[in-house]
Amino acid sequence: ESIVSTATNTLTVTMATGVAVSDEVSTSFQKFKLQQEPFKLRYFVYEIKDKKTIVIEKQGAREKTYEELVEELPEDDCRYVLIDLEFESADGRPTSKLVFIAWNPDLAKIRSKMLYSGSKEALKSALNGVGIHINATDYSELDFETAILPAVKKFT
Repeated sequence: ESIVSTATNTLTVTMATGVAVSDEVSTSFQKFKLQQEPFKLRYFVYEIKDKKTIVIEKQGAREKTYEELVEELPEDDCRYVLIDLEFESADGRPTSKLVFIAWNPDLAKIRSKMLYSGSKEALKSALNGVGIHINATDYSELDFETAILPAVKKFT
């Protein structure tokens, strides 16, 4: 990993693919963690732009649901997701966790899958403090009740 600095941007570059994480990703993440405006949101969807930079593709308003997030993911291309997931803990308490999801669907082109797989660590480094990471290759692996919730509850 190397750090490239210019007057306006700092990028973390992963040597595996040469893909950088845009400064906007780190800045917005810090405010999102604290639920500060304008990042009082439910989720971010990230994409790799021009095979070079990880950027924010979409933002989900706080009232959006997990199901609405899943509907926004392309069935034939990869994305990364960061969601503030609210759920009930095993002992019945309402709680929430930040969850990182790498969406790498079987229907995506092999080049895209390799680029996203190889660049994931750079984004995970920028999203410092997110302890739950989930990889999904089809919609069944995104099912809230059978796949996501059991994985998240291990960390409560």
